[in-house]
Amino acid sequence: MNILLAPDSFKGSLTSVQVASIMKKAIKSVNPNDTVLMKPMADGGEGTVDVLLSSSPNSRRIPISCTGPLGVTIETYYGIIDNNVAVIEVANIAGLVQVPDGKRNPDNTTTYGVGEVILDAINKGCTSIIIGLGGSATNDGGFGLLQALGMEAYDQNGKRCGIFGKDLHSVKRIDVQQLESKLKNVSIKAACDVENILCGVNGATQVYGRQKGASEEQVLKYDESLKRYQELIRSEKAVSKVENAAQIPGSGAAGGLGFALLGLGAKLVSGSELITNILQMEEAIKQSDLVITGEGQSDEQTLFGKAPAYIADLAKLHGVPTLLLSGSVVGNADLLREKFAGCFSIISSPLSLEECIRNADELLGEQTKQITHFVHSLLELKTLYKK
Repeated sequence: MNILLAPDSFKGSLTSVQVASIMKKAIKSVNPNDTVLMKPMADGGEGTVDVLLSSSPNSRRIPISCTGPLGVTIETYYGIIDNNVAVIEVANIAGLVQVPDGKRNPDNTTTYGVGEVILDAINKGCTSIIIGLGGSATNDGGFGLLQALGMEAYDQNGKRCGIFGKDLHSVKRIDVQQLESKLKNVSIKAACDVENILCGVNGATQVYGRQKGASEEQVLKYDESLKRYQELIRSEKAVSKVENAAQIPGSGAAGGLGFALLGLGAKLVSGSELITNILQMEEAIKQSDLVITGEGQSDEQTLFGKAPAYIADLAKLHGVPTLLLSGSVVGNADLLREKFAGCFSIISSPLSLEECIRNADELLGEQTKQITHFVHSLLELKTLYKK
């Protein structure tokens, strides 16, 4: 049997590359004759850089020191593939996982480091940049990023604004004369897995602000500040290359970072679609008898732009069944079963979250064995009945 493995990461425990490797080992232990192809996935969030580095023979991992989400210098990395294409992951630079629970507060986070990494990539000769927008700790509308690229911002007293989310509330004037001219000859694709706009009930703050530590009062305050901010940006042609950028689906991605990148001329694309195209996933699906995908937690949100659902849709076009094997499956499983041939969790007995994360590799391997054995048993029965 030809089996394609295309899982996303299990956030907080296993990368998508690790997930695929564990699955492959488990499948081979049950049936060594199975042909197993690994195509680890990402959708623009955690693991995007590693997935694209692993898929490209001409790739480099670039270590870099830059400003982290809390404003202190961190050591991180980005990738260069195909010689001149930079792959930058917001989760690696301004990510929610980089901020301890007790320090999560959009007032104190910034996207400044993302701008620094963009400049480093350009200085290394990159003419094309892919930016994965998932997993951010920020809600600054790209305010920090634009400052890293040379924009100046001032309050009502003419004092220079800081680079954090809280500084967005006081900005009254911006100056874009020093905005980095090197961006003119660079194409940017921003990979996102959400379709939220910048402001309003479906905007960045009202939908995602709370999970980044915003109080109810902060949610309202940021929504109003982002509305004023987008008007300032709209008035400057140097950073408003896309008309009505704040209303474009995806402009609210990464706390509004999508909006700032749109202003710079970036193209917002589905992270799942972009990465499956780069990985030539559709061709791999055509050669498969079964696809197995998964993620850390699957629920109704999985159906809206997440990697497993995108993979299932592609497979369905070619009549290939897709199994979902995730860390946990919650919510309305009936909706998930409309898309997947089967939905499975790696948890088969009562365990705490900490135990699940700590033992994710063992749990995943064991459940993969169970599924593989079950599928082969069905095939044997089918063959027997045919006789």
